[in-house]
Amino acid sequence: MSVHVFTRKQRLVLAIVPPLVAWMVRALGATLRYRDVCASGTVAGQLIPGRGIFCFWHCGTLICAHRFRDMGVAILISRSFDGELIARTVERLGFVAVRGSSSRGGATALRTMQQAYADGHKCAFTADGPKGPARVAKPGPVHLAELTTADWIGAYHAEPSRAWHLKSWDRFAIPKPFATVTVGWAAHVGADLELLQRAMEEAVALTSKGATGAAEVSG
Repeated sequence: MSVHVFTRKQRLVLAIVPPLVAWMVRALGATLRYRDVCASGTVAGQLIPGRGIFCFWHCGTLICAHRFRDMGVAILISRSFDGELIARTVERLGFVAVRGSSSRGGATALRTMQQAYADGHKCAFTADGPKGPARVAKPGPVHLAELTTADWIGAYHAEPSRAWHLKSWDRFAIPKPFATVTVGWAAHVGADLELLQRAMEEAVALTSKGATGAAEVSG
């Protein structure tokens, strides 16, 4: 396995940025309220004991980083310098960073995720990958389910009541302080890409329907 050799400037950035960003995520997240809205027969993923495979859209990455902090969730992160920044940040938030790319060396990355699943971790993917197209599901979670013979894949979407949206390919969401985040949990599906796409769309739809009669869960 190749070892990254970072420049002095990169080492400085790596020393400063991850702890600062992790602190900011926790500070912003402490002001948020969460509401879980579940499809019939489904429960919020954090309440399911043991391992599992879950997917969410890339635009909700920051929100999910706070909502599912300190739970030992395994996530796939690229081996680039930006990936190194993200990995060091999320590890400070209690995630397990699995290094690898869904496009480069994808099979190796999935085998590492397979081991994380075997070790009892929940494994989470950005369903539309690191580069999109936005809200188009990629096959990575399905391949992991096939490798692990997992019975199901869980799909969810986190939607803040108020947010700033970056002008990025995914319209990355930064929730405004004291916003309420509705998390929609779709019915679980098997290892099928078309079914996963439908489940992700169902999760989004649930967030818009969830204002009435949904149980609020504090973050």
